[in-house]
Amino acid sequence: MKIIETAIKDVFIIEPQIFRDNRGYFFESWNQAEFAKAGLNYNFIQDNQSQSVYGTVRGLHFQKGEHSQAKLVRVLQGTVLDIAVDLRPKSPTFGRHVAIELSAENNLQLLIPRQFAHGFAVLSPTATFAYKCDNIYNKASEGGIRFDDPEINIDWKIKKEDVILSEKDKVLPFLKDCSCF
Repeated sequence: MKIIETAIKDVFIIEPQIFRDNRGYFFESWNQAEFAKAGLNYNFIQDNQSQSVYGTVRGLHFQKGEHSQAKLVRVLQGTVLDIAVDLRPKSPTFGRHVAIELSAENNLQLLIPRQFAHGFAVLSPTATFAYKCDNIYNKASEGGIRFDDPEINIDWKIKKEDVILSEKDKVLPFLKDCSCF
């Protein structure tokens, strides 16, 4: 397993070692000891999964305060553009984002620490998205930022007229108006 630094401190791309043969393949998608060796000490306690159609943008979401969540995300079927936005108040990269294509073919994962907003856009006809969280979801602590915030300036790789949003995501505030953490 390779743990690859990104342009934003504490956000990592995880590239598994894949063992292939005539039957298919095998890889470890999570190994706590390997993460600990790299200084990444997470106690993931909940797994979530979603299925979405092309053009769906989920996010940008986060949990506030004591309910903040770190996530390890990956795609089981299809392809998504995955986004992590730094919301750490004193971070030199506050408001900047990491974007990476995750797919069932590349098997890459993204490790997103607490105090980041997270979202993804479905680039394939459908996608099944799975992620581990290190804290339980708490509705009262949820927050979000508009996916099309010009200050963050994310290229979602989807035409604006093809974007599918939930009603909740349509009314999220811009970063400048957000009480994030």
